[in-house]
Amino acid sequence: MDIVIRAVRPEEYEELGDLTGLTYLNDGLLLHGEDDFYLAVLRDTARRARESEVLVAADPESGIVGGVTFAAGGTTWADIAVAGEAEFRMLVVAPAARGRGVGEALVRACADRARALPGCARLVLSTDAKMVAAHRIYERLGFVRTPDRDWEPIPGHALRTYALEL
Repeated sequence: MDIVIRAVRPEEYEELGDLTGLTYLNDGLLLHGEDDFYLAVLRDTARRARESEVLVAADPESGIVGGVTFAAGGTTWADIAVAGEAEFRMLVVAPAARGRGVGEALVRACADRARALPGCARLVLSTDAKMVAAHRIYERLGFVRTPDRDWEPIPGHALRTYALEL
């Protein structure tokens, strides 16, 4: 695999935003489809990069094939992570790159970043029940379900949670 995991560059914001938005839309993860308010949030890579850490999986031949947002607990982009934890969100892999280890490489990069944070004991995430392939990655890497932290960002949209002890 010739994939490189690195920080997103400003000239890639639009490309990653499009990939992120289209992935959620095409995978049926937005309750209101193209009218879902969250689509604009997913596409706003510039904001995420200002307020958190955004990583991309770059393929020398095909460009950006994946991305993820990483945040320390208690910061703007941490939905469930508290002090002493880190979180990743918006993990996406381009359909043509799925099955090549891109998602796993991005998750491993987030775990490495969490381990490097002083006092960080856990990496957490929220996921939709439909994201079965992602669940397999998480479980293979040692994440465990934390049903006591499951939540609904909006009524009727239940999210499952996982945690990796570092």
